[in-house]
Amino acid sequence: MHRNFIFDLDQTLLDFHASEYKALGIVLMANGLSFSEKIYQAFKDYNKALWLELEKGTITRQELFIKRFQYIFSQCEGCVSNLDPLKINGDFIRTMSVNGVLMDGALEFVRKVKDNIPDARIFIASNGAAMNAKGRMASTGLDKYTDDLFISEDLGVTKPDKAFFDICFERISEPRSSCIMIGDSLTSDMLGAKNASIDSVWFMPSGDIEKSVIEYDIDHVAASFDELYLVLEKWSISLHDIHVHFK
Repeated sequence: MHRNFIFDLDQTLLDFHASEYKALGIVLMANGLSFSEKIYQAFKDYNKALWLELEKGTITRQELFIKRFQYIFSQCEGCVSNLDPLKINGDFIRTMSVNGVLMDGALEFVRKVKDNIPDARIFIASNGAAMNAKGRMASTGLDKYTDDLFISEDLGVTKPDKAFFDICFERISEPRSSCIMIGDSLTSDMLGAKNASIDSVWFMPSGDIEKSVIEYDIDHVAASFDELYLVLEKWSISLHDIHVHFK
C-alpha cells in the first residue's frame, strides 16, 4: 500500500497570486486598460468571494469567469465597450498557464517526499481551470513529481464536495486510510477532507487556529515545508505500523 499524499495546488505548492498578478497586468494592458496594485487587489478580493460562491454551488464556473472581468473592467481606465469578459478570461488563463511560480522551497520539498518516504505518491487536487493548473505545473517542473492530477473542471465537481473526493479515490484505487489531504484552504481543502473522512494537514494556518482545527476536524497543522515534511513522515510511519499490525 502506498502513502497517498493529496495536495492542493495554489498557495500550497504554487504561488497563485504571483502568477495571477503577472498575467492580469499583461492581459489588461494588452487590451488598452490600466493596471495597478489597487486594481489587482480589487480583482483578488472579488475573485476570492466568487470562488467561495462556486464552492457553495451558488454560481457556475462560467458565471464566475464572466463576473470577475465585468467587475474589473469597471475598475480600469480605458475603453471596455468592445471587450468580451469571457474572451479576456480565456486570455488571462492562457497567460497564467505559462507563468507558473513555485512557493519558496516547494520543489525541493516534493523531491524530498518522493525520495525519502517509502511508497510515496503525490496527487494534486485543484478547483482551478485545467489549462491553468496543468500549464503552471509544467512550467515549474512540478508535474514531474506528481502521479495524477484531479481538477474540478475535468471532474465536473468541486472541493469540498464529497463527490470530488470519491472520484479521486476511484483513481487512487487504495483504501481511504492511505490518503491524506494537504492544503491551505479551510473551506475547500480541510472541509473537503472532513467530508471525505480522510486525514488532513492545514498548511500555512492563520487566524484562530485552535477554533478552526476543532470546527473542521483537522488532524495536523504545519507552518513551513520543514514542519510539513515531519508531519507527513510521522503519519507515514504510523500508517505502516497500523498496516503491519492488521496483516
